[in-house]
Amino acid sequence: MANETFELAVELLKRRSLTPDDAGCNDLIAARLQKLGFHIERICHNGVDNLWARKGNTAPVICFAGHTDVVPTGPVDQWLSDPFEPTVRDGKLYARGAADMKTSDAAFVTATERFVAAHPDHKGSIAFLITSDEEGPATDGTVRVVEALKARGELLDYCIVGEPTSAAEFGDTIKNGRRGSLSGILQIKGVQGHIAYPHLAKNPIHLAAPAIAELADTMWDEGNSYFPPTTWQISNIHSGTGATNIIPGVIEITFNFRFSTASTAEGLMDAVQEILESHGLDFEIDWTLSGKPFLTPRGPLCEKLSEAIYEVTGITPELSTTGGTSDGRFIADISREVVEFGPLNMSIHKLNEHVAVENIEPLAAIYQKTLEKLLT
Repeated sequence: MANETFELAVELLKRRSLTPDDAGCNDLIAARLQKLGFHIERICHNGVDNLWARKGNTAPVICFAGHTDVVPTGPVDQWLSDPFEPTVRDGKLYARGAADMKTSDAAFVTATERFVAAHPDHKGSIAFLITSDEEGPATDGTVRVVEALKARGELLDYCIVGEPTSAAEFGDTIKNGRRGSLSGILQIKGVQGHIAYPHLAKNPIHLAAPAIAELADTMWDEGNSYFPPTTWQISNIHSGTGATNIIPGVIEITFNFRFSTASTAEGLMDAVQEILESHGLDFEIDWTLSGKPFLTPRGPLCEKLSEAIYEVTGITPELSTTGGTSDGRFIADISREVVEFGPLNMSIHKLNEHVAVENIEPLAAIYQKTLEKLLT
């Protein structure tokens, strides 16, 4: 079975699963798991194909979570090879999704096959949660599966999300949490008028400036031992009619909080509201909470996964909460412990995405050893 993880990764990478199209990836994974005795369930919403597979009915339950969808390739002529024709060059496997995260999906499967073959009477349960809506809006993928599981009281003990977490060398980082993401579209209203008669108008750009300065200078929290302080950043400002002699009637500001477990979405929304009201502004805000922060302190999952990484690579991984959001934010609602671990992330979403061939089988070995430490 020495090359099986590589071979399965190649089969998955050949499928043009541009989000949210699964392109048959889940069929391939489900067929392998069914042979091991997994109960297969498809939970589909709005064209998104989600796979929930489980073997066993007892605790502890360890879940492998991943996604088969990939981001667009960008200019194909700037790839050194077709992004959906997996190609090995200089010891690296090139394809869209190689690092993010079809290699992890393949390693989940072969690790489980090897573990079940070696331990047919293992304790507990193994589950797979695979979606095709992680790189897109993420509204009909993992979140829908979590809702269904929560409704029937089906909870998890441990979950490993196969996101590419390694930074400088394979095995150096486990993500044990992520910041939350809270966005707002703020409209501040003024009075439109002729620019030569400012006394007859109210310029919303001028009105907004002191409030923006205060929002930018506010210390929302101090973070904690796992997270840096919460940040507030403007991503876009729009105002004006296109004419140079008109004072606009409204300014629209798009902003985002990346917030730690030291704050709550509700608390941040209230704080923004108070600051804007203190400046006497006429405003409206449309809020979008795309993910709450989650954190798994050191415990059985972090410890056993770290041990497995060290045994395979000789590296002691660091725990980190850096980066953007992941589907771990949804799974944390039903799982006691959630972490992310996978290959190097330096090429994800880029042209010529790749993964080192020499890291593919070690990744499967780490997942297998983690199963052994938690379920035997």
